[in-house]
Amino acid sequence: MSDMPFDAEARQTSPFISIWWRPRQTIERIVASRPDYLVLPLAALGGASSAVGILTTYGAGSELINWRALLACVVGGGILGIVNLYFLAAVTGWLARKIGGQAPAAAVRAVFAWGALPSILGLAVLLSIAAGWRMLADGAGAEPRSLAILGDYVSGAFGLWSMILTVLMLSRVERFGVWRAIAAYAAGALLLSTILALIIRTFLFHPFSIPAGSMIPTLRVGDRVFTSKYAYGYTHYSLPFSPPLFSGRIFGSVPARGDVIVFRLPKDTSTDYVKRVVGLPGDRIQVKEGELHINGTAVKRERVEDFAEGDACGGGSATVKRWRETLPGGKSYETLDCVDKGFYDNTNVFTVPAGHLFVLGDNRDNSTDSRVLSAVGYVPVENVIGRVGMIFFSLDAGGNGTQPAIRYERIGTVVQ
Repeated sequence: MSDMPFDAEARQTSPFISIWWRPRQTIERIVASRPDYLVLPLAALGGASSAVGILTTYGAGSELINWRALLACVVGGGILGIVNLYFLAAVTGWLARKIGGQAPAAAVRAVFAWGALPSILGLAVLLSIAAGWRMLADGAGAEPRSLAILGDYVSGAFGLWSMILTVLMLSRVERFGVWRAIAAYAAGALLLSTILALIIRTFLFHPFSIPAGSMIPTLRVGDRVFTSKYAYGYTHYSLPFSPPLFSGRIFGSVPARGDVIVFRLPKDTSTDYVKRVVGLPGDRIQVKEGELHINGTAVKRERVEDFAEGDACGGGSATVKRWRETLPGGKSYETLDCVDKGFYDNTNVFTVPAGHLFVLGDNRDNSTDSRVLSAVGYVPVENVIGRVGMIFFSLDAGGNGTQPAIRYERIGTVVQ
């Protein structure tokens, strides 16, 4: 016991043991002797355990013994865990003082850090399960979805344990009853998450999941991207639930030709779409024999290596023709050509109205876009939510006997 930092309690049981059955007494002596003891490491490990829980929720539980997944959980989750500790402790401590609490900020941080111990234990359990499952799957082809469900149960059980432990310790350091501790804890977590979500989602970034293959090869099914809301200013669609409080855009600008955008479908403003801008207000757009023409001039394109990753055309094609298109202004990107003489390979001339955009999917023969006036048509600039900036996560859902797998090579990719 010589490594314990409690001089007066040197002969008592280690806090790592006593906290499981005497959490209130344990946190009291931690706070009394050294409230910052192991706070940051515990918060970081708690954040890592939350990151692992998210991985299992996405169905990638079998990836947990992959060193890249573990590194992402430990580093990314650890940093977020420490940041969350300070914010959550500050908000909860402030609310607790409003209802009679007495704990200093350092004591509240100690509560949340040590309250993460069950979640950290859950992390060890999940890693053990994942390792065993991988060996079982290699030998017998076990169903990976079962691992995700089991991981959800494990994360939920240990997360609930952490919450109970935290509430008990919070009531002791604040010197009030359990019910007030529950109220302060719940209100603090709710208030913090609400404030952060409102600020981030309203003014900064909108996370968006790619559900279909209309933007292959730029975006794949299972990609999760950040959309920059500030890129073109703010519309009422930037607000939660999109209340029609105002029209037009605040600090607005028109997207550039070639930008990949998320927008509300003009025919159904409850639906988000993601496409590439090819036509600006006043432009004349036409597709001739699969070639894009802007203002009467064919867009430069060159044939590149065929695309052979996944089922881009919905029919099991092994390879698909791939082109590199370069728009006026120099923006370059790749497109796919699933079939010769496709249904929308020859169109009339579209003249883009003022205040509107013309958008196309990069998977030209497998995209419902502005060429289909009855479904999408011209997109009002007001409907644009933001510009797609970066892929922050990508998961191949598997199927046909294959397991879900994280596409590590796509994480962090800037969308061009």
